[in-house]
Amino acid sequence: MPVLLLLACLAAEPSSFAGGKSEVEIMVGDVPLKCFVYRPATYKDGPLLFVFHGVLRNAEEYRDHAVGMGDRFGALVVAPLFDEARFPIAKYQHGGIVRDGMAVPKDERTGAMVPKLAAEIRQREKRPDMPYYLIGHSGGGQFLFRLAAFVDTDAAEIVASNSGTLVFPRREAPFPYGYGKLPEELTTDAEWKRFVGQKLTLYLGDKDTERDEHLDVLPDAEQQGPYRFARNQAAFAAWKKVAEEKGWPFRWRIVVANGIEHDHEKMFDNAMCKEALFGRQ
Repeated sequence: MPVLLLLACLAAEPSSFAGGKSEVEIMVGDVPLKCFVYRPATYKDGPLLFVFHGVLRNAEEYRDHAVGMGDRFGALVVAPLFDEARFPIAKYQHGGIVRDGMAVPKDERTGAMVPKLAAEIRQREKRPDMPYYLIGHSGGGQFLFRLAAFVDTDAAEIVASNSGTLVFPRREAPFPYGYGKLPEELTTDAEWKRFVGQKLTLYLGDKDTERDEHLDVLPDAEQQGPYRFARNQAAFAAWKKVAEEKGWPFRWRIVVANGIEHDHEKMFDNAMCKEALFGRQ
């Protein structure tokens, strides 16, 4: 191959991420996704850690507040931005699972972007087996909880932190609170068995008991509990009961950060964050 052609090919190949903080646009299929990245100065062959923002769509702030996790865990941190214009509540917090009363094809659900994004980063890092972990707080926790319910990934761990509402095993409660009014193909026992068999950790602040302006207080949400800490515990108990009654493997965990309210930075900095992400190892 001529030298100039070889250099052109090398220049066209996606490069690895720069050290420190950076901002990149990554194509996920045909969708451009802005990502805020942190690569620790001492990073070498560590895991990939995706961090998912909440309702404020503040991915850059989440990346900044995840720098400590990157340093402590030797992880490459990537915080994708799901902007409200393209990803309203139905497509972000609620996962883009249904459209016009029909089940969205698995590959088109919002959560399906995550393994595609991981594949692109693995390619850039030239590490096809690079393990990746998912952690989201508040609205990001809702996104990951519903991702676990309806999307297949090869994530090493899914950590949903302080979610405001969750999907309960109730076929009479309307989605996104339960499985009511969903297409039948999404409500089968096979789907529920797959869900409870996921490596899913509910990472909770035990002081997340405030009913703030972002808390869903619609009647179906209120049936889940008065505040986030109670709602997450109730969802865990409900799904565990179903798994036990059916004899299904149940792979969920609860990890509690004592003394922490609804604050993603404090949750990330707490010592129990390591247990939530990596405690199964």
